Amino acid sequence: MTRAMTWLRGGRPVRRVALVVAAALVAAAGATGAALAGGGSGDTHHLTALFSRTIGLYKGNDVRILGVKVGKIDSLTVKGTSVEVKMSVEGKYKLPLDVQAVIIPPSVVSDRFVQLTPAFTGGPTLPQDAVLGPDRTQVPLEFDEIFRNLDQLNKALGPEGANKHGALSRLIDVSAANLGGNGKALNGALRQFSAAISTLSGSRTDLFATVRQLQQFTTMLARNDGGVRAVNDNLAKVGNQLAAERDDLGAALANLSTALQLVNSFVSDNRTELTGDIHKLTKVTGVLAGEKEALREVIDMAPFALSNLALAYDPRARTLDTKDDAQQPLVAPTAPNGVFCQLLPAPLKDAICTASSAKARSLADLLAVQP
Repeated sequence: MTRAMTWLRGGRPVRRVALVVAAALVAAAGATGAALAGGGSGDTHHLTALFSRTIGLYKGNDVRILGVKVGKIDSLTVKGTSVEVKMSVEGKYKLPLDVQAVIIPPSVVSDRFVQLTPAFTGGPTLPQDAVLGPDRTQVPLEFDEIFRNLDQLNKALGPEGANKHGALSRLIDVSAANLGGNGKALNGALRQFSAAISTLSGSRTDLFATVRQLQQFTTMLARNDGGVRAVNDNLAKVGNQLAAERDDLGAALANLSTALQLVNSFVSDNRTELTGDIHKLTKVTGVLAGEKEALREVIDMAPFALSNLALAYDPRARTLDTKDDAQQPLVAPTAPNGVFCQLLPAPLKDAICTASSAKARSLADLLAVQP
């Protein structure tokens, strides 16, 4: 076969190229094997794997790591619902503690081999005579299973399944009608959705913090379920009460609206008079603020004066009993020793009865002649 190929391709140069390529492949395989070996010992490593099935796998088939042959299959034995596959691996190749066994089909008709994965890169190693359970083994999906699943899918979507009443056909027709001519818009929507996902990915820290805060809030609500229920009950009662009095509330709001309109009209019609009254009221409040001490003393002394007046009243004679000091000369009521001035508190007494200014005297005279 080699001579024929060499003769057909024109002689010795092609043969030399083939030899160079073969040497390169051998060197590469040796380098890969050295990398897989990782400094292992020279003893043979034995292990057992339990597979659910071993179709196309036979005694003597290869055991590989990263596609490189490192051992072979020693025996296959049916054990209950599993197949026990015993393998031997050259001792110079180390196996990691979490190694798994996978059956690899190179093609449809060729024999299969067992691939050990992952390759050893450091750390603890698999002990001698270890057993890999069904949770650490995998088998390929067979063509009959693929065809069976496709057949089930076809039946599920066919006239005996989802499309029994034409729903799937109508969905396809409506989707085609809606998507017709909207390819550009759909492309833009997908781009924007991708940008939104990128934005969310960039803000995932804030998003997760928000989710955590929401979780804390909901936890707090759950812990205070009784209080939350009481608040909801009270809100429901308030809502029911407002609903029962909605007619009265509506009438009150209508009356308030009418009153506000009247006030607005009144203020608009009497703006000038109200401005003048407010200015005058400002002067009055200024005077009251200036005489607040005197007013406070009047308010303090008024109860005593009224009490004395009540004590001086004789209900039988219907008279006010007063002491008449005949030895004292008659004085005017507004004189410093007069009756009126004696009833006044000190600030007003000093301002009215003892003032020397003509303004204070005229005020005293005015008060003296009042009925």
